[in-house]
Amino acid sequence: MGKDLFPFFLMVLVQLGSAGTVIISKIVMDDGMNPYVHLSYRQIIATISIAPFAYFFERETRPKLTLSTLFLIFLCSIFGVTGMQMTYLIGLKNSTATITTALANLVPAITFLLAVLSGLEKVGLRSKGGQAKVMGTILCICGAMLLSLYHGKMLIGQLKIHWKYSQHNISKNIIHDPNNNTHGNFFLGPFLVIISGIVYSLWLIIQPRVSERYAAPYSSTTLMCFMASLECTIIALCVNNHDKNAWSLNPIRAISVLYNGIISSALAFYLITWCIKRKGPLYVSVFLPLLLVISAFLSWALLGEKLYVGTIVGSMLTVIGLYGFLWGKKKEMECIKKETEEKVFNSKKNQLTKIDLDLQLSENSKHSFTNAQSKI
Repeated sequence: MGKDLFPFFLMVLVQLGSAGTVIISKIVMDDGMNPYVHLSYRQIIATISIAPFAYFFERETRPKLTLSTLFLIFLCSIFGVTGMQMTYLIGLKNSTATITTALANLVPAITFLLAVLSGLEKVGLRSKGGQAKVMGTILCICGAMLLSLYHGKMLIGQLKIHWKYSQHNISKNIIHDPNNNTHGNFFLGPFLVIISGIVYSLWLIIQPRVSERYAAPYSSTTLMCFMASLECTIIALCVNNHDKNAWSLNPIRAISVLYNGIISSALAFYLITWCIKRKGPLYVSVFLPLLLVISAFLSWALLGEKLYVGTIVGSMLTVIGLYGFLWGKKKEMECIKKETEEKVFNSKKNQLTKIDLDLQLSENSKHSFTNAQSKI
């Protein structure tokens, strides 16, 4: 019982940590921190945090690094870190934490579509699992479109918690927008988060090839974060080449980059890797909707966000679609496992039948030889 609860506890911690990342990142960016600078600091901290694990745990087992593998790691840094997190942060800056985390649930559906297009996955419409995957994907996309394009009436207003940083941001937003619409660009934000999901899905397809060629996850992640830190720093310097103050860190900004680099990048990667090895990627994916619930509550309680009809209905459709997709994937895996077991059983049965026939032929030959000897 304890062995089953421990991975559950760890994945809940990961989602709590990710929700904290969304909240604190939203606070510092609303306070004026440049998302490119924020991401640069985050990758530098992540590299420093995970490098010791790569050195101490894999220095004797680390395989040889070839140019082709290094190129794949470079692609992972472009798609999985720089592209994904940059579009995600800018999307978060122009949207709300609730909408951003809801759209993150599109990742399994997008990955499924890309895997089908690349020939890595079969649709299987004749099976219940295949039908559930398709319907789940459709519901996820419908929920995302509703979140992106429809606002609707307000259902739950702001919770007036007197927190220093949230009150400062709410007051500043009221000055810029008398209606207190803190969504920024309501179309651009969700659109960029969807792009982030697509780029992240591309990384999910590339990453298994890296794992096959270079079985050193800490070392590959260190290289990936290091490359991403260089890429993000170059982009940030190009965007803010005349603004040196953009790189200054006040206490809340320093806490944000340390928290995101250590907790959301280095520690989260280790815990997710540990759970995937023991429970599989499907188990890890099931906890994504928990991030939406935690982020929605924290955003309402701490950031003064309002909850609208479009946000709630779209989030519900996305979560239902995600679970439908995961259920279909689970059923499909069960069918594949059953078919594999039947093939193994039939193969063994055929082998035993062949052995029996060989023994029978041997007995018949022996019996014929004995009869021939008796006639002589």
